[in-house]
Amino acid sequence: MRAYRAGNVHALAISEVNSGLFAVKGDLTFTTINQHTLKAIDCSLSDVSIRIDLQEVATTDSAGLALMIEWLKISKKHSGKLSFINIPLQLQALAKISGFDQNLSLTLQTDEQSNHKAQTQHHG
Repeated sequence: MRAYRAGNVHALAISEVNSGLFAVKGDLTFTTINQHTLKAIDCSLSDVSIRIDLQEVATTDSAGLALMIEWLKISKKHSGKLSFINIPLQLQALAKISGFDQNLSLTLQTDEQSNHKAQTQHHG
């Protein structure tokens, strides 16, 4: 299991839960994101589907959105498959206001939506 942790009280922690599934916990802000955060998840792998779960993000700002966009750019450059799940409403609003929700095809879904979609496709 790979893990990255920023060193402050409201630390940002990124860990690989399962193969290709990463959990982000803590604050996703200018204060917690640094040069190592971008490299915490290797989005340059073209043969792996990567999902980033943001359910346990406590606080976020535009730096969180910028990080998501950078991860998407790296993944796209290497023909990778990257999606985000359980995106906090604050990040969804920032993405919508900035126009990045459509321009970068952010996957704005919850696990429940994913499960419903999978069940519909399975039975349909």
